[in-house]
Amino acid sequence: MKILLLGEYSNVHATLAKGLRTLGHECIVASNGDFWKQYERDIDLERKEGIFGTLSFLLKLMFSLPKMRGYDIVQLINPMFLELKAEHIIYIYRYLKRHNKRVILGAFGIDYYWVKVNTDIRPLRYSDFNIGNCVRTDDTAEVIRRDWVNTAKETLSKHIATTSDWIVAGLQEYWATYNEVAGLREKMSFIPFPIEMPQHTAVCKTEDKKVRIFIGISKSRSAYKGTDIMLKAAKDLVDKYHEKAELAIVNGVPFEQYQKMVEDSDLILDQLYSYTPAMNALMAMSKGVVNVGGGEEENYQILDETELRPIINVLPTYESCYSELEHIILHPEKLASLKQQSIEYIHRHHDYIKVARQYEQLYLSLL
Repeated sequence: MKILLLGEYSNVHATLAKGLRTLGHECIVASNGDFWKQYERDIDLERKEGIFGTLSFLLKLMFSLPKMRGYDIVQLINPMFLELKAEHIIYIYRYLKRHNKRVILGAFGIDYYWVKVNTDIRPLRYSDFNIGNCVRTDDTAEVIRRDWVNTAKETLSKHIATTSDWIVAGLQEYWATYNEVAGLREKMSFIPFPIEMPQHTAVCKTEDKKVRIFIGISKSRSAYKGTDIMLKAAKDLVDKYHEKAELAIVNGVPFEQYQKMVEDSDLILDQLYSYTPAMNALMAMSKGVVNVGGGEEENYQILDETELRPIINVLPTYESCYSELEHIILHPEKLASLKQQSIEYIHRHHDYIKVARQYEQLYLSLL
């Protein structure tokens, strides 16, 4: 097959492309590299700031569009798959529909349905937009609501979701959200995110040294993702148990540098309001780093996983984060087993070749 993966979130498409190429398919990634993360791509669609950056981007896009014709499959990372206004993207989408066989929408991140369903229907016990029956009203959540509801982004999101040939959810939360929408649940699949396993992963003993805690900070989305709560709990514990634990805080570094910093850690704190580990945590788990974050039973159920429980699941509260972290700091002997389970979990469910085969089967069924 000839496949175009358009847009990027946290290395999803770049990693999937490697798997699809290994299976013998022609696969092109067109993206902006996910901003500062600078993931690999074949067609560069990065838009830099300023008038000259805009003009350069529009020229790149104009010359790239003819290269986006004649594919068996075009997969979009999100309705906002380009750094353009929604009212302009809709014309690019129609062009792609007209000149390719099948177009698939990825439910991999923020879109209209993720915002609207979790604000109004609230199928999840907690999410980026609700805690139980209470709607979250922090500044970032409100900004995102205003951005996606009753706007051109809503129009675009609805149009692509209803006219695309299929929708793929990459996390259990996204699957549960789209499953609430009649007309969309009938053309949706869940396929786990792909991770390229390290060639050599050694699980080191940690009983005789400090527990190393890692957290990545995105200042603009710290409260939205719960990083502020996790960070406070970790700082308080490191202050209390400074002889037993240490904390590394990272912000805005390129992916290659980020990976190396993660490798030196025992625990990664990631996405407090999630049921499941996303790409950042999955990458760390593949290296034997234990994820503290989303590990609800629904995550294991959708994967048919009945044995492994590698994730230290926390509820979206300071008290839960503090309690779980304190327990592992005081019982570092448990880390070796959790690290080994983390590696096995990724191998079973997220290995990029296995995931690519699932996509291959879906693509072939649509052609």
